[in-house]
Amino acid sequence: MIILVTIFVVSIVFYLYFKVRILNYKNPLYMHYTNGKARIALGVFIASFGINAYGFYQTQFALFVCILFLVLGGAQIVHGYKVFKHYRGEIIRLQEAGDLD
Repeated sequence: MIILVTIFVVSIVFYLYFKVRILNYKNPLYMHYTNGKARIALGVFIASFGINAYGFYQTQFALFVCILFLVLGGAQIVHGYKVFKHYRGEIIRLQEAGDLD
């Protein structure tokens, strides 16, 4: 259980770090890129929190909540990865063309 607690504490710290980091960027590409990473961290937090809740309570309701949190966390991870991958490609393409700082 301590591993799950560590995972969701680290993931929420990364989420907050990436959300604050967005404020430093003026380029929308970097903002979306960093927001994709923040969504991945949020998804890991939600999924690990659901698993931890089931491990602590082990009731049928906790199982329902765990499955719900796993679905929501998985959706955040998948969407965040797609955003991250798309904008990473755009940033690399623009850097190679010399159009991006």
